[in-house]
Amino acid sequence: MKNLHDILKHEKYKKIAFKVSKTQHLLVKATINGVSGNFILDTGASNSCVGFDGIELFHLKAGKSKTKASGAGATGMLTQIAKNNTLQIGRWKTAEFHLVIFDMVHVNEALLQYKAKPVHGIIGADVLLEGKAIIDYYNHCLYLK
Repeated sequence: MKNLHDILKHEKYKKIAFKVSKTQHLLVKATINGVSGNFILDTGASNSCVGFDGIELFHLKAGKSKTKASGAGATGMLTQIAKNNTLQIGRWKTAEFHLVIFDMVHVNEALLQYKAKPVHGIIGADVLLEGKAIIDYYNHCLYLK
């Protein structure tokens, strides 16, 4: 019987390694508009996002948004949206990608309390659904098609 990697490779999936942080978060490197950053891979986040400090870093064109963000310990946070960006994770790439922008200070403060490194943003279910994601927790691999 073939192993999972061989089957997914045959199905044109791209294999992307992730790391597990001290806080048990899954961490991936991703590139937005040609700029590399560190991101939490979060199956529970509906949208991928970056902090307000990522607007300049990732060359985002931030626009108004009526959406309020909520997440681990915070609710009703103001957001902006950046449309039509390129996102690359490993060899997987998507264009016309939209990002939610919000204050991620509380996320990074929580990470720093556990002596974990801060992140630039979160890769959420929007990417995982588009890429038909398969997560191999045992081998620390994300597969995207």
